[in-house]
Amino acid sequence: MFEDVPLVTIVDFPGLEALARHLATLPAFGIDTESDSSYAYQEKVCLLQISDLERDYIIDPLLVKDLSPLEAVFGDPDVVKVLHGGDYDVVSLNRDFGFEIHGLFDTLLAAQLLGMERIGLADLIGRHFGIDIDKAFQRHNWSLRPLLDEHIEYARGDTHYLLALREIMTRELLRVGRLRHHREECRFLERRRWSGRSTDPFAWMDLKGASDLDETGMQVLRALWSYREEEARRMDRPVYKVIPDDVLVELSTVRPRTERELDGVVNPKSAMRRRHGRAFLSRIGAGLAETGPLPERTAKKEERTKLPWRVRLRGRAADRVFADLKLWRNEVISRDSSLSSFSVASNGTLRQIAQMRPRSLEELKLVPEVRRWQVADFGDELLDRLNVIDP
Repeated sequence: MFEDVPLVTIVDFPGLEALARHLATLPAFGIDTESDSSYAYQEKVCLLQISDLERDYIIDPLLVKDLSPLEAVFGDPDVVKVLHGGDYDVVSLNRDFGFEIHGLFDTLLAAQLLGMERIGLADLIGRHFGIDIDKAFQRHNWSLRPLLDEHIEYARGDTHYLLALREIMTRELLRVGRLRHHREECRFLERRRWSGRSTDPFAWMDLKGASDLDETGMQVLRALWSYREEEARRMDRPVYKVIPDDVLVELSTVRPRTERELDGVVNPKSAMRRRHGRAFLSRIGAGLAETGPLPERTAKKEERTKLPWRVRLRGRAADRVFADLKLWRNEVISRDSSLSSFSVASNGTLRQIAQMRPRSLEELKLVPEVRRWQVADFGDELLDRLNVIDP
């Protein structure tokens, strides 16, 4: 599948330094990462793949602990980094190694802007090169060693075709006049940062259904959540694989005090019950015995765009405007078959516009998530629609 393209495996620091010097001389190279997100309490990058026009490279960060030689070239906007669906790669490389990625070209974003229906990497490779990519190791635990030949072959396939895809998709974006759209989307992507495992001690308050609990239920949920964190850390497993969120909330709602009562919430024959049943009852009891007030959550300080006006619509009024804006988007797409929801405006962006209800192009530019290309392509039409919508 990779013909005679050499594979270079980087397993030491001198080899990494030599690769970094080489990459700095290139106009572009492809990047991908593999992590253990489904297998660890705190996920990490376990493999880094790079491809240029002559070779594929595999870097093992579990062997090469210091990846700092790559920092400068990853951050150089004059060297294009080609990724597919690079949001997770961008945040993971920043989280684990402090890298910032500049000069990014994302082939998934290109496929979305081109209105393609099948936008996975394997779909694009099959479409343009007639090659069937085996995704058998998509859920593999990449922290396991040794890596087998089939693992390496799978991993290099994720970057081997990226440079060629960039050439093809750049021409297509130029043809439909959306290359500037793609550049802006890639710049947004470069700013993505990690928002996964939280160190927030009040994260239990964010579980779905937590806001429906009374104060006693919240005390119980807090105790159960703390237990799950301890167990997940001890077992080095993702929290959802230890005890799902909905089980914590259900236990906090019902608050069983005996084994028989617990049977009504957790299957007595399940592995979860065998492992955690006694601890459930113990932590529920501790939560029920808590007499102090719930701790107050310190408000997060977030940098927000300072708008010259407040949110103009809320509740049902905003919902009605949002629904009409979706109809407007469908009308726009019906006029141009190359357009998609992504290449007009996402639901999240339309909802923000509905709430803010901008009255000029200058106001529209200040709505969070609204892109410059959206203002240029659809701004006047969108404002005209807002002016006739009755909230």
